[in-house]
Amino acid sequence: MTVIATATIDAPELHELISGASEYALIDVREAGVTAVDGSILHAVSIPLSVLELKVARLVPRPSTPVIVYDSGDGVRATRAAVRLRDLGFGDVRVLDGGLAAWAEAGYKVQSGGDHVIGQAFGEWIEEVYQTPHISVAEFRERQAAGEDIVLLDSRPIGEFTNHSLPGGTSIPGAELVYRAAEVVSSPDSLVVVNCAGRTRSILGAQVLINAGLPNRVVSLEGGTQSWVLEGHELDHGKSVSAPAPEGESLVAAKEAAQRIATRFGTKHIDAATLERFRAESEERSLYVLDVRPPEEFVSGHLPGSLSAPSWDVAPWVFRHVGTHNSRVVLVDDDGVRATVAASWIEQIGWAEVYVLDDALAGTELVDGDVPAQVLGLPTADATASVTADELADLLDDTDVAILDLASSPDYRAGHIRSARFAIRARLAESGVELPGSGTIVLTSPDGIIARFAAVEVAAVTDRPVVVLDGGTAAWTASGRDLDADDAVWFHEADDVVASGWRETDPELRKQGFRNYLSWELGLVAELAADDTVPFRAFEPGAGS
Repeated sequence: MTVIATATIDAPELHELISGASEYALIDVREAGVTAVDGSILHAVSIPLSVLELKVARLVPRPSTPVIVYDSGDGVRATRAAVRLRDLGFGDVRVLDGGLAAWAEAGYKVQSGGDHVIGQAFGEWIEEVYQTPHISVAEFRERQAAGEDIVLLDSRPIGEFTNHSLPGGTSIPGAELVYRAAEVVSSPDSLVVVNCAGRTRSILGAQVLINAGLPNRVVSLEGGTQSWVLEGHELDHGKSVSAPAPEGESLVAAKEAAQRIATRFGTKHIDAATLERFRAESEERSLYVLDVRPPEEFVSGHLPGSLSAPSWDVAPWVFRHVGTHNSRVVLVDDDGVRATVAASWIEQIGWAEVYVLDDALAGTELVDGDVPAQVLGLPTADATASVTADELADLLDDTDVAILDLASSPDYRAGHIRSARFAIRARLAESGVELPGSGTIVLTSPDGIIARFAAVEVAAVTDRPVVVLDGGTAAWTASGRDLDADDAVWFHEADDVVASGWRETDPELRKQGFRNYLSWELGLVAELAADDTVPFRAFEPGAGS
């Protein structure tokens, strides 16, 4: 494929930019699984080329933001991304010359093991710096067997909790821990144990309760549910146990806890007038207004112009919502507790300039419902030919027809249209001429959106007819037809997601995946020590900003 000339930045220049205070977005455009294996730059946000138009508007809302894109080193994928971003209206886009390979050759640290290493690394750093206490699964079970007063809090959201949980646990994710803890922890003498699937959210959950001044002894459960399984114990499945919203004395306690956190971490507050000024300046300074309440509270009524970013997703996964470093982030909730807690995490991560909006939902007309995703540059319906589910059903037995499913590999494994092959959109323009069969190429994706983008690209590299399944795979199932999970055919390698033990069906492979993951997490502090771009900030009690 021809590489189109585009503006570049070299590794030392990028290192200088990362070390400064100006706004920028650093985008890794490779598939997540490739990034995890080959490594990444700590400050990068993963937006694979395959989903660029679906994610970039939310993550980088200001088109004049300086954007740097990179790939492993040949520049092909990065250049395609840069050209696409320019077509979408981004005016300052540069390719990292030589990509990740050049970054490493310049002597800068390459982080490996995930598409966003900085999230898990932050959790390990928190434990190291604040000496967050923990107990092993064995000690936890011994204390339980001895009849000790123990409250087990699971810091994951209820969906993950329902999928699997530890017996006796209660789901209280993210900043909800500070908000709702008093509804569950009734005695100051109880040992409070915080767990998650592994380590990160266990550590953050325990430490935030300590920061909040909970009078109890608080510890994280080392290794979470993964260690539980590795030691041969059974998990609960299908349970749904969560804490109620605080009332009365519990709400007073939550507000007092939030004030202690605000004092320690120097939380900055703004009023509605300041937010309006920030909005007026948003073409020169990137602005993110994020509602950190649970999604159901957001849907029931939220501040106009805000986006849902539940507190458990903001910390430590702020990069899922904020793609621009050194930008302005305004956090919203109903009474300031959860926004203050989330702000303390972002302050420590050092990702952006963060504020809490006082009285955020008062005195304004709220908006109900979800906020639709902003998709940039979507081809019009008449730009691509399409087939209905009924028409596709008639084509399934035609061996000359190639059906390509652009869903994520886990979704494809879970169920796909019979005879459909898994494919990755970003690779189709490079491999389209090698497609099987000689007849029509049918593209599908969960809702048909990615398939429409891919159809234009595939049509440019083949003379064969290219059509999109109208409405995507969702339309296929809505027509009453089943999906097949047995005849998986991989046109492209399934490296679009980071490997996870949880996806393994073989018990021994699952356990090995858990061992690998926990070992990787435990080594992250040493990896950070070799990286001179780490943005994390430590706060001593009462230190402020």
